[in-house]
Amino acid sequence: RIYMNSKKNSILLVEDDVRLAHLTREYLESEGYMVELEQRGDTAVDKICSMNPDLVILDLMLPGKNGLEICRDVRSWYHGPIVMLTARDEEVDEIVGLEIGADDYITKPVQPRKLLARIRALMRRSVIESNGTDSSVSTAVTGFEFDRLIINDKSRQVMLDNVEITLTTNEYELLLLLAGEAGVVVSRDKILLMMRGIGYDGMDRSVDINVSRLRKKLGDDTANPKKIKTVRGRGYLFVADAWY
Repeated sequence: RIYMNSKKNSILLVEDDVRLAHLTREYLESEGYMVELEQRGDTAVDKICSMNPDLVILDLMLPGKNGLEICRDVRSWYHGPIVMLTARDEEVDEIVGLEIGADDYITKPVQPRKLLARIRALMRRSVIESNGTDSSVSTAVTGFEFDRLIINDKSRQVMLDNVEITLTTNEYELLLLLAGEAGVVVSRDKILLMMRGIGYDGMDRSVDINVSRLRKKLGDDTANPKKIKTVRGRGYLFVADAWY
């Protein structure tokens, strides 16, 4: 399937808490988004297919089929951002959600302005990926080459030792960000601001999870990394010399 961005700013909210769903829709519509609601998990996949929204917000616990199952079912053909919501503050849910292709993960109750910031960041990133340009940026990065590692941002292709590495959207964006700051320690706060439009709250582990996954795919030693180093108390360092 080809994802056609035919509806501007359209959001599908899959949430079985009727009151919360309507309050969230009212708030997001006041901010200019078109929001449709779906209450059951077992009908959500068909709804995503027929509506083809710009962004999907999935509650984790739903009647008929849970949010993780829905995300797994649609991820191969739906290329818009997916935000997972859950009332449970369990690390395993976050890890599984990110592993199966969710772009963001928010624990309820979530402040409306916080949700809006996440949505705006994901929407903006999705538009940049679709168009290949960002009107707010005067110069575009076309890629990076570090001998054995080549990042082609025009084709969004990553090659390591002449073998293409398959990365998720989050992993690719993180790699591009770190490579663009090669030799400089990048804080979690900056990474979250650049990728999700929010600051680091001291608890969010999504950056650490994505760094760990990125290291594995790039053949870095996760126990003693040499290519993407952890600088305790400061952030992450992409080591350019490690690829030569």
